[in-house]
Amino acid sequence: MTLARTLAIVTTLSLVPAFVVAQQAQTPAPSGRGRIGGAGIGAYPERKEDQAAVERGRVTFSTNCAFCHGADTRGGDGGPSLLRSQLVLDDQRGELIGPVIRAGRPDRGMPAFALAAEQIVDLAAFMHSFKVAGYDASRDRPASIMVGDTATGEKYFTETCGSCHSATGDLQGLATRISDPRMLQQSWLMPGSVVSRGAPPPSRPRPPTATVTLPSGEKIQGQLERVDDFVVALKTADGGRRSFRIANGVQVSIADPLQAHRDLLRKYKDADIHNVTAYLSTFK
Repeated sequence: MTLARTLAIVTTLSLVPAFVVAQQAQTPAPSGRGRIGGAGIGAYPERKEDQAAVERGRVTFSTNCAFCHGADTRGGDGGPSLLRSQLVLDDQRGELIGPVIRAGRPDRGMPAFALAAEQIVDLAAFMHSFKVAGYDASRDRPASIMVGDTATGEKYFTETCGSCHSATGDLQGLATRISDPRMLQQSWLMPGSVVSRGAPPPSRPRPPTATVTLPSGEKIQGQLERVDDFVVALKTADGGRRSFRIANGVQVSIADPLQAHRDLLRKYKDADIHNVTAYLSTFK
């Protein structure tokens, strides 16, 4: 199992719980093996997931879900273990997981996440790549994630991140403020994601904003709170909340200060993550 993506923790718009990994029951369990709601856990076959999708899903899970549910879906800081979640067991390609991700579960402290359909499919592939029972490599927690090459990380940082960030500017002293390597890694993968852990990044990122244009031409702007294929909800400057159906000529445009970071999440290789983290650890 890859190291950096398994260990990266955290969220996106806020800390987000994800779901687990497990396998869908295809055949009844042998007699004497129980399972919540039906066939036995032991009867679940391993799924053959596309490894490229699993790796993409690993990054999405690490960024949005692992902080609450743990890098291996067995539970984290505040979130339950999802390894044997019935919803995940019954899911095939994100058709059950997706609606929960997009709507959230406010009564349980889970916010909504505006993930694209393809991200949810990848996320489901990652979740289903785990074994429901028994040992798997995700339990191996390395003593340190500081295994990257500093010089290579500096080159990657300069080429990919240097137009917005610098060691002597906004990131000066980053490794002093965030001394834990795992938190340091997460802080640059998705800025703002480790705020509640007591180790804030240099600055708290601004939340996404949305502009809703009605058929009449009227524009309503505010902080984005939720968006899916059908509805957008936002908080206006006066503190009020409004929602609109995205239909009959209603148009929505979203400005996300972290969009560049989100786009890069699907492109990083494990070596890139390790190398950049090693380089950032020198920002004392």
